Amino acid sequence: MVLPVPAILRPLVAGATLLALSAATPAAEKGEVFLDKLNLPEGFKVEVYARDVPNARHMALGDRGTLFVGSRHAGKVYAISDDDGDHKADRVRVIADGLKQPTGVAFREGDLYVSAVTSILRLDDIESRLDNPPAPVTISEQFPDKHHGWKYIAFGPDGWLYVPIGAPCNICDEAGYANIQRLKIEGDRVVATETWAEGVRNTVGFAWHPQTRELWFTDNGRDLLGDDIPPCELNRAAEAGMHFGFPYCHGGDILDPEFGEGKSCSAYVPPVQKLGPHVAPLGVKFYTGSQFPTEYQNRLLIAEHGSWNRSEKIGYRVMQVTLNEKGEATSYEPFIDGWLQGQESWGRPVDLLVMPDGAVLVSDDYAGVIYRVSYRG
Repeated sequence: MVLPVPAILRPLVAGATLLALSAATPAAEKGEVFLDKLNLPEGFKVEVYARDVPNARHMALGDRGTLFVGSRHAGKVYAISDDDGDHKADRVRVIADGLKQPTGVAFREGDLYVSAVTSILRLDDIESRLDNPPAPVTISEQFPDKHHGWKYIAFGPDGWLYVPIGAPCNICDEAGYANIQRLKIEGDRVVATETWAEGVRNTVGFAWHPQTRELWFTDNGRDLLGDDIPPCELNRAAEAGMHFGFPYCHGGDILDPEFGEGKSCSAYVPPVQKLGPHVAPLGVKFYTGSQFPTEYQNRLLIAEHGSWNRSEKIGYRVMQVTLNEKGEATSYEPFIDGWLQGQESWGRPVDLLVMPDGAVLVSDDYAGVIYRVSYRG
């Protein structure tokens, strides 16, 4: 039985959670890579696309084929070039340094946008200036410096920049947090800010359906309710104003023991797919390439970073979710696993990117590499 945490003890519990998370997060060091340990469906192949990318997190592709990669602990943004077109990186450059957890990167009209906790920065005309990158232009400094402050960012089909604001805690109810914002940017400033979704504890990845243009996102469930609850989530925010339950309801049907009193889970939007408990889902992408077999078209791929606080680890894999014509999940199964061997992990997938040739890149912030997954069948 899990008992509610008294209000007077919540700061201590939150602090303990932060210390545990810090202790469980590996240092930004180059790790060994064991490709032979990875399991993929028949006909698929995984290779190392780029090495020496410490704490490789989220990825964006430039118009000229440059791969941009943010990092949470290294404080750097990388530009990776495949100069000879052999699907292996030839150069890894640092184009920004000394930033605070520049996790998110988004490319638009020649410029690279970077999230750095409190700020959104922009590197102008970056692909023509890789060897002499410009100083970042500050677009916004409107975000809080709190726990879950690192941010995935992406431009939507509407041209707005979508930015999450994670909950500043494991579990709490504070106004202005646990949501997804969208920003309208004109020139060097934000001219409008809107809240797109609420009740989102901590999303570190989202994507838009290639046909419906609806926003889909992963969400990390709360901790300290035991090994097996609550599940993490895959959600669909079809329109502005939807509430996904945090901190009152988890997984669509689990009332929170502290904040659920007087609430009903039926008042909130349930997940399209319950993911594993504490698997820490991060990047999510629809497969839109033409290289994989046709059944993969518009299938969701989800990078599960892996649990840090279960008695038996789970996650450390890339999962795939198949949808029917109604947008309902019909399967949730592994696409790549093997980063976790027993209870020891040698890699942790973070983000996914569908390349123009139909291959998929996967970033790994523990091994400090980018993988390339192709279909050779």
